[in-house]
Amino acid sequence: MAQFKTEVKKIGVFTSGGDAPGMNAAIRAVVRAALTQNIKVDGIIGGYSGMLEENFTVLGLRSVANVIQRGGTILKTGRCMEFLKPEYRAKAVENLRKQGIDSLVCIGGDGSFTGALALWNEHQFPIIGVPGTIDNDIFGTDNTIGFDTAVNTGLQAIDRIRDTAASHDRLFIVEVMGRNSGFIACSVGLAGGAEEIFIPENPITVDKVVEKIKAAVTKGKKSSILVTAEGQKPGRAYDLAEQIRKKSGFEAKVCILGHQQRGGSPTAIDRILASRLGAAAVQLLLQGQCNLMVGADGERIVTTPFDQAINTEKHVNKDFTNLASLLSL
Repeated sequence: MAQFKTEVKKIGVFTSGGDAPGMNAAIRAVVRAALTQNIKVDGIIGGYSGMLEENFTVLGLRSVANVIQRGGTILKTGRCMEFLKPEYRAKAVENLRKQGIDSLVCIGGDGSFTGALALWNEHQFPIIGVPGTIDNDIFGTDNTIGFDTAVNTGLQAIDRIRDTAASHDRLFIVEVMGRNSGFIACSVGLAGGAEEIFIPENPITVDKVVEKIKAAVTKGKKSSILVTAEGQKPGRAYDLAEQIRKKSGFEAKVCILGHQQRGGSPTAIDRILASRLGAAAVQLLLQGQCNLMVGADGERIVTTPFDQAINTEKHVNKDFTNLASLLSL
C-alpha cells in the first residue's frame, strides 16, 4: 500500500482487458460513491488507449442509470500495446493531468493492474484496482467481478447439453474459458455433475479418464460429460476428443462455450460484489491510499498491493475436482 497527500477532486474510472459481467455495476458504484462526496468523475473510454487518445467523458448520476443489469462495459475496453512503453505511460499521465483527473480507479485483471502499478511507480499517480475478470485468477479476493456470471452461463449450457447427451447416449466434452486457470472449469464441472474435469493446475491423463468411462459403461451408464478449461488456447477439447477416440474408440462430441461466458446480465452476486468494491475504491482514494487492489474476503473488504496481486499465484481448490469425480460414479 502507498499513501498520497493530494486532495482528490476528480477521479478517472476505466475498464481494461477482457470485459466481464458486473463491470457496469462497478462503474456505477464508483460514480455515485464519488458524487456523494462532491468528487467529480470522468469516464475514460477504451481503457489505457483512451488515456492516450484523450477520450474522456463526464459521468453524472444519470450517466450510470439503468446500467447495473447490463453486461459488458459502457466505457468500452481493450488492450493497449503502446502502454507497455514508458514514453506512452508518461503521455497518458500528461493527458490525465491536463484533463484535471488526479486519481484513477482501474477495473480489470492482472494485465490492467500491471499498467496501474507502472503509473504509480513511474509517476506517483494515485490509482486503485477493482478486480474484474471472469477468470477469477487474481490473488487477494475470493472472487473477481464476472466470475459468478460466467459459471452460471456455463452451467446453463451444460444442463442443456446433458439433455442431449442422455437422449443420444453420448459422450460430450465441454470447453469453458478461464485462460490458464481452472476456476471456471472446477465450479462448472462440480455444479454440473461432470464425470471429469481437466484443468491446467491438476493434470489428469486421458488413459485414466478412458478407464473411468469404460467402467461406467459396464455399470450401465449411457452418457457422460467432461469439462475442460481452455488452457493455452481454445480448441483443447478437440485434442482431448481425438485422444479419447484413439485410445477407446468412443466418439466424443465437442462444445466450446467461448465468449458467450463473458456476456449477459450479471448475477446478483456479481452486482453486489461490484457495487461493494467500486464504492470501497473511492473511499480508499479519499483516505489517501493507493497502489493497491480492493477485494473481498468473505464479508470483509480487503486490500492487496498491486505487486502482490499480480505476482502471487491464486490456487484452484482441487477438492472440487476430487469431489466431482467421487460423485460422478
